[in-house]
Amino acid sequence: MPELEALKETLGVPDLDPELLTHALTHRSYSYENGQVPNNERLEFLGDSVLGVVVTETLFRRHPDLPEGQLAKLRAAVVSAKALAEVARTLGLGDHLRLGRGEEASGGRDKPSILSDAMEAVLGAIFIEFGIERAADVIHAIFDPVIAQAAELGAGLDWKTSLQEISALHGHGVPVYVLEGTGPDHDKTFTASVVLGDLRFEGGTGRSKKDAEQMVAEIAWRAITAMAEAQAQQADESAGAGAS
Repeated sequence: MPELEALKETLGVPDLDPELLTHALTHRSYSYENGQVPNNERLEFLGDSVLGVVVTETLFRRHPDLPEGQLAKLRAAVVSAKALAEVARTLGLGDHLRLGRGEEASGGRDKPSILSDAMEAVLGAIFIEFGIERAADVIHAIFDPVIAQAAELGAGLDWKTSLQEISALHGHGVPVYVLEGTGPDHDKTFTASVVLGDLRFEGGTGRSKKDAEQMVAEIAWRAITAMAEAQAQQADESAGAGAS
């Protein structure tokens, strides 16, 4: 298929077996509606491990002075569903997915969970056909910018941890998360809010509890940071007025 040939060129694997790539792009919803043809879940499982190994080694070598905890945060940022989905979007992976009618109608081609799973499945397919060295080359070509960006994220490596730290610093107490899930078990959407003493922040959403909590933690962290900066500015202005 011409479309797959273009995708293989984009991925840097023009010699990848098109049937294997098609397998990697087949969502379980398509499999269910088409006689249980093989879906991409096993390849996703494999690709997740391959990506993890390559990213972990890269971070270990590039950041020889970082402790284990910080390396783990960096890795989590690079291999998160959000990051994988963004990479998949830049590659145009959604255009090539095989989806069932329900997922097609509900915007499945742009769902982070489906895109991230497909990205991992494609990496699994590349590993199966070519081995770890070729798979690592593809991962570096695609993910090195993500790895570099993760190193600059700071608080964004783990918003929940960063929120807990800034909350303690300003005397707001321990964050308490409130979660709600909607939709069927196989296709849930979660919303999250977080309570910090007298403060409450909302707006977290995601395909998993973790994603929803991370999103609302970011919202709260940014709000508390802005509040602290405003208070500091007011204190400086008051001190300046008193001195004059």
